[in-house]
Amino acid sequence: MPPVRHRVHRDPYGIPHVWAPDALALAHAQGVVTARDRGWQIEVERHRALGSSASFLGPDHLSWDVLARRARLADTARRCYEALDESTAAWVRAYAEGIDSALPEAAGRAPEFARTGLRPGRWEPWAPLAVWLSHHLLFAGFPAKLWRGRVASALGPGMVASFATDGPGTAGSNGWLLTPERTTTGAALLAGDPHRFIEAPGVYQQIRLACPEFDVVGLAVPGVPGIAHFGHTGHVAWAITNAMADYQDLYRERLRRVRRPNGTTAVEAFGPDGWEPAEVRTETFLIADGDPVEVETVETARGPVVLQGAIPDAPEEAPDAAARAADARHAEAHGSGPGTTLALRLPARVLGTLGFEALPALLRATTVTDVDTAVDAWVEPVNVVMAADTSGGLLHRVAGAVPVRAEANRRGPVDAWDRAAAWSGRWEVMPRGDVADGRAVMANARGIATPLGSEFAAAHRARRIAELLDSRPRWSPADMPVVHADTLSPGASVLLARLVEPLAGLSSEAASLRRELAAWDRRMAAGSRGAAVFAAWRGALVRRLAGDPALAALTPRPDDPEIFLPWLSLIARVGHALENLTVPGALPAAVDVLAHAREALEEVARDGAPASWGETHRLAAWQALPDAATSPGSPALEGDHDCVMSSSSMPGLTDLSARASAARYVWDLARRQDSAWIVPLGASGIPDDTHAHDQLPLWLHGALVPVVTDWNLLTEERSA
Repeated sequence: MPPVRHRVHRDPYGIPHVWAPDALALAHAQGVVTARDRGWQIEVERHRALGSSASFLGPDHLSWDVLARRARLADTARRCYEALDESTAAWVRAYAEGIDSALPEAAGRAPEFARTGLRPGRWEPWAPLAVWLSHHLLFAGFPAKLWRGRVASALGPGMVASFATDGPGTAGSNGWLLTPERTTTGAALLAGDPHRFIEAPGVYQQIRLACPEFDVVGLAVPGVPGIAHFGHTGHVAWAITNAMADYQDLYRERLRRVRRPNGTTAVEAFGPDGWEPAEVRTETFLIADGDPVEVETVETARGPVVLQGAIPDAPEEAPDAAARAADARHAEAHGSGPGTTLALRLPARVLGTLGFEALPALLRATTVTDVDTAVDAWVEPVNVVMAADTSGGLLHRVAGAVPVRAEANRRGPVDAWDRAAAWSGRWEVMPRGDVADGRAVMANARGIATPLGSEFAAAHRARRIAELLDSRPRWSPADMPVVHADTLSPGASVLLARLVEPLAGLSSEAASLRRELAAWDRRMAAGSRGAAVFAAWRGALVRRLAGDPALAALTPRPDDPEIFLPWLSLIARVGHALENLTVPGALPAAVDVLAHAREALEEVARDGAPASWGETHRLAAWQALPDAATSPGSPALEGDHDCVMSSSSMPGLTDLSARASAARYVWDLARRQDSAWIVPLGASGIPDDTHAHDQLPLWLHGALVPVVTDWNLLTEERSA
């Protein structure tokens, strides 16, 4: 008989438990299982990373494809792969080869391939790095710098802080660590939930990876080997949240087209030392049911140009010193007007590494020191890491690469020709924290990562988690859903006290609503009428504030790039920053916030509110190829932006939620088999599979499913 290459077992929810005789064979097997379970999903992600998804998904995907190619995601992935040490490169390569070996057959089970006519392509060994970059290109929110620049230009620099997202509209991940003395087991507990856009199938894949060297359960990213963010080796467990660090910069560029002596043309960019050569390519984009589109892409010494205006021809004669000075003045004067060209500088492209060496090291970790050493290599995204081990070791730190540069770089776009805006070549020291009072909490709020960022999530979720954890002396793993599922909205109390309680002269109908809101328990429960009234009033207030003439200069412009519209939408930005904007003096004096609050309440009294929050607050999962027949549906959701059970909508636009807990987990360091987890839909990406949506009913209410570790309780897959 031939030697056993790998075995796949499944638990009652179809979650794969993969065994192989060594780490390389296991990486190959992980690729095989991922192709079988998530073949359509990972092919979509590979094409998105390559900037070719419109070729089979249609023109709606072109704006992303253009950004992906302008940002040189594939080229950066190649560079980072080529810089890997041979051991890590072989491990990543084995994963890609595993996908390649199984994807053609797996595509026959996924109906989306037939619907689009897509044939599986080859997974280059660097493709997993490209998928990672694609997932996280916008994670640090560099387009927010465009918004800050617009606010500063229209209302003055002092107004930028009013629109900061340290308010209830910012959703992010939760995580908490309890020390052994705070648990019923006498060993540490780690728990939390990452908040991301909910996709069908989900962005996280529950999986177990086992070989003689290690045995790890965790949440993998389909298309990427190993378990990067949330894992438990049996000896040590780790988890992350977004540190909200600012590590990507936008540079205003001035470009010109010059004619060479041989008759060809080239593009130059104006840098600190004058005009310098830029790299230019012409990219062709194929579009399903449409004509091909050609786009010129440029990269300057700062980085790839992600927003490109028209490139004028240079004057025929070479400029002298006076002309160069005039060029500089012209660039400074016009660097933020119509047709602005912006280059993106990001650590992975500058350093030539993503830190993927950390991934196999995490699988082999047995102590928090091992985790600490592994994440020293990490680059982006920048995360807050917590870890605990069975010997009582604890870890709370930031991991990633943040450049040392001028403070202006964090606030908004800076000038390419300004020497003070250049990166120094040095990198910030990653902060470390302690675990005080028997617990540590991370929820994207200001904390140990504060020196690295510009905007953070409001403190509401972090404070509420700490309050809940302190409500009892000890916790068991089974108790953790009490925290996961908490729907109290601290931000609602702030807004109502500030803007509704002081209102006078209301109509009888509006006064009745105010009494209803006063009696409401501030919980954003799906069945709550009070939550529905609050959300309806909040949405009306956002629309009225966004429509105030004093903010007209911030309204979207016809030339705003489609891909950046979520960051440039005035109504979205007002909704995100509502708590900040309603502080007295935060907006121009002409804006009467209380008058808008009164009119919003009268509007709801006149037009009515839903009978319950869940009537309009429903799940809107993203699908690359929407199909009502295979959709998970739009079930009612608990929670809201600033609840621990965070499910984000867009106040003023829609109550539908596209962002919520992409997974929940509890890692028990006493007995790994008492750990638990869940994802929004299910383990399978095959629409008609039993396990495509079987976790959804539990996920909706904050419940978890057990992590099964006994191989005897699993069912072996004979086709493995």
